[in-house]
Amino acid sequence: MTSDVTISALTDAECDAWNEYVHVAEDATFFHLAEWRTIFEQVLGHRTYYLLARHGSDIAGIFPLVHVKSRLFGSALISVPFSVYGSVLASEEAVKTALIEHAVELGQRLNVDYVEVRELQDSGLDWETKDLYVTFRKTLLPTAEENFKAIPRKQRAMVRKAIDAGLTSEWDSNVDRFYAMYSESVRNLGTPVLAKKYYRALFDIFADKCSVLTILNDGEPVSSVLNFYFKDQVLPFYGGGTSAARACKANDFMYWELMRLSVDQGIKVFDFGRSKKGAGSYRFKKHWGFEPAPLYYRFHLINAKQMPDLSPVNPKYQLAVKMWQKLPLPVSRTLGPIIARNLG
Repeated sequence: MTSDVTISALTDAECDAWNEYVHVAEDATFFHLAEWRTIFEQVLGHRTYYLLARHGSDIAGIFPLVHVKSRLFGSALISVPFSVYGSVLASEEAVKTALIEHAVELGQRLNVDYVEVRELQDSGLDWETKDLYVTFRKTLLPTAEENFKAIPRKQRAMVRKAIDAGLTSEWDSNVDRFYAMYSESVRNLGTPVLAKKYYRALFDIFADKCSVLTILNDGEPVSSVLNFYFKDQVLPFYGGGTSAARACKANDFMYWELMRLSVDQGIKVFDFGRSKKGAGSYRFKKHWGFEPAPLYYRFHLINAKQMPDLSPVNPKYQLAVKMWQKLPLPVSRTLGPIIARNLG
């Protein structure tokens, strides 16, 4: 590290400056924003270590890190948990190296199992890498008509059926309808859901950087998606529907409707997000004409002997998944947050 670079913890007074850096940094993502620190600490109860590197008074790099610790899943320092992208941002290679070294030393002091970074772009970091996830991002065409024609024929037919069936959309002013449908959807997948207060906090804290679009069939809500906005991008991040959604093609219509409305809003990039290779969501996004791009999830092992595998497709969790799918919704909504807040 050069002698004139200092690394310190982000303070409340520096959050605006942090975000200004994020908005100009080339590889920055929505998940680098300082507001996440509040979500992690005040809503999920995790200790954060948002590292700020400076040349004198100028920000030269940032590294958001969160300590996720539980008896069930171990202890990890992650950039950034509950998200798909993260890692270090720096204006110089020496600053980047200094921040990474600082993170490793921090992980050692905290006695974690591993330090994890979730990279959208390959930084070349020489850590163990998990080849499991891809992301789907696409530049939108100038008009809704052009984007509709760009959808492959079979998927376009699904959307057209939903349009012909008279499905409609509404922007919601809160997360109530979204949470009711989303929590049901993830329960059906056998996955614990975070508490409603988490999604409410996202909606409230990120304000105009967050929206909820709900789809209705004959006036009844059937699917809903919570979206993030960053620069010229829209990220439909949490989406789900009722048991009736599949029959009326509500999820197909939901993503098309968000795409159509985003074009009207001047959005340039539709970020369909992360999927596991070969999973159902992977095939669904391919059907839309999106091409997968690799994600680079790097691990520096400290106490762990091998890279973690907390995926629900891990065979060791299959019995738990099947049992969770059978839980009554109120029970899954009560127990889910206790588990989900530690999954990261």
